[in-house]
Amino acid sequence: MEILQVIILGLCLGFVYALMVSGLTLIFGVMRIVNLAHPILIISGAFVSYWLFILFGLDPILSVPAAALTVALLGVLLYKLIFEKNAAQQTYSEMTVLLTFGTAMVIDGLLAFLFHNTQRTASPAYATDAIFIGDIFIPLAQLYSGMVSLGIIVVLALFLKYSEFGIAIRATSQNRTSAELVGVNVKFVCLISFAIGCALAGSAGSLVSFVFSFFPSRHWEWIAILMSLVVLGGMGSLTGAVIGALVLSVVSSLVGAFYSPAWSTMVFFLALFLILIIRPRGLFGIRTD
Repeated sequence: MEILQVIILGLCLGFVYALMVSGLTLIFGVMRIVNLAHPILIISGAFVSYWLFILFGLDPILSVPAAALTVALLGVLLYKLIFEKNAAQQTYSEMTVLLTFGTAMVIDGLLAFLFHNTQRTASPAYATDAIFIGDIFIPLAQLYSGMVSLGIIVVLALFLKYSEFGIAIRATSQNRTSAELVGVNVKFVCLISFAIGCALAGSAGSLVSFVFSFFPSRHWEWIAILMSLVVLGGMGSLTGAVIGALVLSVVSSLVGAFYSPAWSTMVFFLALFLILIIRPRGLFGIRTD
């Protein structure tokens, strides 16, 4: 029964991790941008929801659209200023590692200057409540965040599969040159895809604001966690990222419950190390050689 309890809690957090990583894998899949600034964008979204809750009492779940829109607009600004110019260069992916690292440091410094590196968390009424099913309890904060995350991921998947613009995004991801030849406005697709990826980060941040404690510098810890999820699933694979997030979240929860909480985070780092050695393209990645 205790194992079932841990698995349920791990799955709830796993969907939140999946939402956190979905924008990162979308941006890489379409533009080959290794976005090390993605975690600090998540924290930016968390600050938006946190202050809306503190100042106006707005539930963090209801502030998801506001956080998504705010971070999406920030993403458009960053893309136009930093990433659009050199998109056609062969070394673009390598360049984005340094560009996004520098961007993360700038936003980190700005948030730390404005809000200090003080741990914060939103505390809606349900944050400390739980439901009980026999001997199993499910914290409402984790349950709600997992359900909202799953809903957003499903909407994203349906959008990418069935909408006309989603098809254009997938075409650009598969072959940029061929997409241009059939009339896809690749530059516009890249801009909107980056904005959507940032909006997903903002949405995740809104949920993070009441599930985890957060502060600007915590994004350095999340970089390795999110990269391990992307690499495990396969760079650019949304399905792989979601499955990787669920698997590693459950394994991490089991390790923390039955061995030591200090080792639970190490699960993500060990998975990143092993997958790069054994299967660098990830579980759902496509062989490129």
